[in-house]
Amino acid sequence: MITSGFVAIWLAWLMAGGSPGPATMGIAGTAMNEGRRAGLVFALGICAGSAAWGIAAALGLSAIMLANVWVFEVIRYVGVAYLGWLALKALRRAMTADEVALGKPATGSLPTIFAKGAAIHLTNPKAILSWGSIYAIVAPNDASLSMLLGYFAMLYAGSLMIFIGYAFLFSSERMVRTYRRARRWFDFAFAGFFGVASYKILTVRLG
Repeated sequence: MITSGFVAIWLAWLMAGGSPGPATMGIAGTAMNEGRRAGLVFALGICAGSAAWGIAAALGLSAIMLANVWVFEVIRYVGVAYLGWLALKALRRAMTADEVALGKPATGSLPTIFAKGAAIHLTNPKAILSWGSIYAIVAPNDASLSMLLGYFAMLYAGSLMIFIGYAFLFSSERMVRTYRRARRWFDFAFAGFFGVASYKILTVRLG
C-alpha cells in the first residue's frame, strides 16, 4: 500500500494543504488575532469538515468502481490537472510582490468557531474534488473500500498535522513575521513541487 510513489503524493498532499487558501489563512488569522486556543478549535472544525468529505468520497468512489472503472481514471486525471493549477497559482503568487493577507479571524464562542471552521470545508465543492482526485491518483483501479479508507487514514493524518500545525505556528507573532518575509520562497517551492508531482503522475502508473 505504501510505495515511494505514494510517499511523493502524500508530500504533495501536505504541500497542497499548507499552501495559502481559505482554510490555512483562516486558521492563521484566527490564531494570530484570537489566540492559540481559538485557532486550534477553528482548525479542528476544518478537520471535521475535511473528514466528512474524505469519507464520503471514499464511499462514493468505491460504489462507482463497481460499475464504471473508467470514471476512476477520469478523476485521476482531474487530480493531475488540479495539481497543475495549484502549481501555476503558486507561481503567480511568487511572481508578485503583493502580500498574501491572512484570513478574517473567526470570532464567537468556541462551538461557534468550530462550526465556522467546519463550514469552510462542508460548503466548498473543491474539498470533495480534492479527496476524490487524490484517491484516484494513489489507488489502483481495483481498490476496495477498505483500501480507500486506509488511504483516507494516512492522508487525513497529514491534514491534521498541517491544520493543527498552522494554529500553533501562527499564534506566534515571530512566525507570522518569518512567513511574510519568506512568503515568495515558499510559493516558489510550492509551484515546483506541484509541477513535479503533476508530471510524475502523468508518466508513472501508481498501483
